[in-house]
Amino acid sequence: MTALPALMVAPNGARLTKADHPALPMTLPEIVTCARACHAAGADGLHLHLRDSTGAHLLDAGAYREAVQEISGQLPAMAVQITTEAVGKYEPPHQREVALNSGAALVSASIRELCRDPADVTRAFYEDCAAQGIAIQHILYDRADGELLAKTLPAELLATSDLQLLFVLGRYATDQNSNPHDLDDFLDWMGAHDLSPDWAVCAFGQNETASLAYAAQKGGKCRVGFENSRVHADGTMAKDNAERVKAVRTAIGASPA
Repeated sequence: MTALPALMVAPNGARLTKADHPALPMTLPEIVTCARACHAAGADGLHLHLRDSTGAHLLDAGAYREAVQEISGQLPAMAVQITTEAVGKYEPPHQREVALNSGAALVSASIRELCRDPADVTRAFYEDCAAQGIAIQHILYDRADGELLAKTLPAELLATSDLQLLFVLGRYATDQNSNPHDLDDFLDWMGAHDLSPDWAVCAFGQNETASLAYAAQKGGKCRVGFENSRVHADGTMAKDNAERVKAVRTAIGASPA
């Protein structure tokens, strides 16, 4: 399996527009330009969301295939992960089809979204991805999502060090602002199940930098970018995604490993 990048940038997400920040990339050329700047600032991976001609969230295997080829062709040293996020628009069969047929080696998927279908269907999907060498990064919003994953994923896929997880901090807080210690319950859950996965954290709001630095201290990888926060630790607005990458890269470098 392709390992998770150490520092992935998530530059746009599914819902935000230039009204949220003028430097938010929406078209593929803008995403490529943003990815190049973020790579220069220290990111070694890109979490890819695509938009349709109206700027709305798009899950399309063909469009993903073209985008991954374009980004990888221009930035071969930058890993590209696609999203399968539903955003209330797509159902699990479509999400599975996109994951399996986009040509991407790295895919993020929410266990709670995919488990809208029966567990055996979701389990078979994970087995198909593993057979094709597609690394699914399972998005976990809380410990209950972890328990759902443990019940759904085949035992051999749960126990492997190739298991990829993303712990989301702050998403359902009242103000969507994370706290570094939101991670602690996830760490406890991994210990309870004796897991040693390839894991990363994303964090919402002004505490994004502190939360990612804490995750790095605990041995995790990091995902930074405008999808989760557009402000620095002091509350000032970032100029662009590359500036957020640089700030987190500096914070991680200052954190004891």
